[in-house]
This record gives sequence, C-alpha cells and structure tokens, in this order.
Amino acid sequence: MGLALLGFAGAALGGSALAGEKVTFATDWLAQAEQGGFYQALAAGIYARHGLDVDLKPGGPMVNVQQGIAAGLYDFAMGSNGFFVPNLVRAGAPVRAVMASFQKDPQILMCHPRPDIRGLADMAGKPVLLARDSLTTFWPWLKAKFGFTDQQIRPYTFNLTPFLVNPETIQQGYLGSEPYSAQTEGGITPQVYLLADAGYPSYGAMVMVQQTLIDTRPALVQAFVDATIEGWYDYLYGDPSAGNALIKKTNPDMTDALITYGLAQMKEHGVVDSGDALELGVGAMTDARWRFFLETMAREGLYPADLDVTKGYTLQFVNRRHAIEMRRP
Repeated sequence: MGLALLGFAGAALGGSALAGEKVTFATDWLAQAEQGGFYQALAAGIYARHGLDVDLKPGGPMVNVQQGIAAGLYDFAMGSNGFFVPNLVRAGAPVRAVMASFQKDPQILMCHPRPDIRGLADMAGKPVLLARDSLTTFWPWLKAKFGFTDQQIRPYTFNLTPFLVNPETIQQGYLGSEPYSAQTEGGITPQVYLLADAGYPSYGAMVMVQQTLIDTRPALVQAFVDATIEGWYDYLYGDPSAGNALIKKTNPDMTDALITYGLAQMKEHGVVDSGDALELGVGAMTDARWRFFLETMAREGLYPADLDVTKGYTLQFVNRRHAIEMRRP
C-alpha cells in the first residue's frame, strides 16, 4: 500500500465535497514512467478519494494535446514543456497551467563515450540528430548559450540506428528513454547531458486547464491538483507498483526494466522534486521563473518580449506544501 493510501486518505476524504465527478485528463504521449504520478493517482485510488472519476486518455504521435485542451476536448491536459504556455497565450486560447510536475525538463543530449566532450559547450560544431519540433524549443537556447549552429542539424526520425552506428554523432533524447535504448539495443553506455542542469529553464509535465473551469469549478481544479501532487509523492517515495501496472496495461510495449530505469533517472536527477518544489511542494511554479523563461526565449526571437505570459498560468492551486510530508530520504 502506497504512502498516500496510508497517510492521506482521511485528509482527501475530509477535504473534498466532490463525489465521483467525471473528468478527462489527456497525457502528452504513450504511458511511461515520466507520467507515473498521474497513473499512480488513478491506480492507487487517490483521485477517487478526492471525489474524482478520472478518464485518463493517453497521447501519442497522432494526438495534439495542445490543440485539444484549447478546443475544450479535455477537462485537464498534460503540457509537455514551458512552450505550451506562451504558445496558447499568443493564440488567444483561454487555457492556463495550474501546476508543473517537472521542475526539470527531461530533455537531454547524449553522445558515445569520447574524451573531447565533457559538457554541452563541447558539442558546438558537431553533428546533432534533432527532431523537427526541437527547432522551436530547446535548439534556439543551445544556439544562444553555447554557440550551436543550424549547420550541425541532422534529422532525427526517432530511429536510433544512425546514432548507434556513428560514434561521431550526438543525439537528442529524453532522460528516461534514448539512453536506455542505446544501452539495450546498441551496447553503448552514452554520455548523457541534461539540458536543465546547464540552465535550460523550461518546466515540464504541466497540468493545463481551461479558464472557464478555473472560474466556475475552482474546488474541482484544486482537487485534481492536490490528488496529482499526492500521486507524484507516492510514485517517487512509496510503492509505485500500482501506477506501473496501469502504465503497462495502457501501453503493452512498456517493460518493467524501462519503467524502472525511467523512475530511477527522475529520482537521481530531481526531475520532479527539486528546485522550488523542495520548499513549496511538488507542482511548484513561480512568477520569477516564468518571467525568466519568457525573457530567455524572447531574446531568441521565439516570442514578443511584451507577451503577457501571466495569462497562461496561475499560482492559485500550488505552492501550498501540499502532502510534502510524503517526501522520504
């Protein structure tokens, strides 16, 4: 039985006037460890104890979650990275981020073991396998901070073979995915560099909500946020088996080994529980960090400097140290 089941059942039952409220939540990709807090909250009954009947809808390559939440197709949706917020503000969509599960975006660059690379700065001028979407997210930041150029770009089609067969190539990836595949498929233990540890300022795995729901059902939004926070603490520090079983049921291609690897990487690198979350609790966001994110990306021409990013998030439901007692060494 997870920590949330033992320590927070009474609080959840006593703190919510909701009863079986049906809501939809869309993730940004197929079920995986990086969504573990959401799956744990569902599988361990945490959402239910907060009065929520959650229909968790997994994403995938043909699902545009950003458009879906803007169109009102879901009650809640997972925003992959910080770019969701200014993108939706610029589009005039009445959607806000209400929590950030990840204090660190899990985006990485990795390379074969090689003595000439000891950090991201050493990768400038070298070929990088890059997906198209990355051209308008972390790539401009790498260009500005480390002198990367577009001449380095090689297309990444989510097939790892070009990286495995060419020791000179650098590969973009996700902390809990591509490095594992490099080891298991290619027998390579890559050098892995987490962009967030070099200053990349994006949040990740945010919960996005339409403004109408915030205005009309704030208690419902608070219940979802609180239950999700408890789900993440339980997944990280309790028994994650319930969440993992649901992940595998939802995504049959997911293996125990890959889930274990992904969870270990999140813990080791403080993806969820680090930075502001250490003091304010899981899900934390701050005005200062959102300003810094917008200023950083505006300098690279991705957004107007005067874009009012505050229209795309609210701190109303987070920074309350909710369930922080569930943290364990």
